[in-house]
Amino acid sequence: MVEKAKPKVQESEMDKLEKQFDAFDSQVKELTQDRMNQAPKLEMEPQTRLSSSEIEKSKEIRLKPSRSIGSGQKFNEKFREAWNYDKEYVQFIAENNEAKGDMIEIWTRPYGGLPAEFWQVPVGKPIWGPRHLAEQIKKCSYHRLTMQQSVTNSDGVGQYFGNLAVDTTVQRLDARPVSSRKSVFMGAANF
Repeated sequence: MVEKAKPKVQESEMDKLEKQFDAFDSQVKELTQDRMNQAPKLEMEPQTRLSSSEIEKSKEIRLKPSRSIGSGQKFNEKFREAWNYDKEYVQFIAENNEAKGDMIEIWTRPYGGLPAEFWQVPVGKPIWGPRHLAEQIKKCSYHRLTMQQSVTNSDGVGQYFGNLAVDTTVQRLDARPVSSRKSVFMGAANF
């Protein structure tokens, strides 16, 4: 086999590229979870809008786990009061914002020593489920990262373009309380 000669790159070009890579690497390292959580949430319109009369007329659906896998751990009794609160059934409407209309399939295990449970949650209708399930659905989000196209740094060698930034936090799955009463799930904010 005949080897092709590699193109020669000037040393100053390599130095510029190395500096750009180092700057990008330091930006990625600065992206901590706390900094990402400060990103603004992307506002999404609720998929399901039901009036109070429609909610009252709707068929009552009480969820139970489809599958359950036991745990070899012993439950820590310090968390008994919190577990009793989290297992209370609450009424909510689940929404799948990524695949609209698709059922939500999710595993839960809120405390050590409890079995892991698999839930199949219908979307777009009022349902009754444990508080810990609604809270776990509400936590399903991700951070959208973008590159900002601007001059970030300039020195004697050249200019560096682009800056990694957290653009928004996107709510992948959502659980909205049906009741307008305060403290349905977690305090006055309803979540």
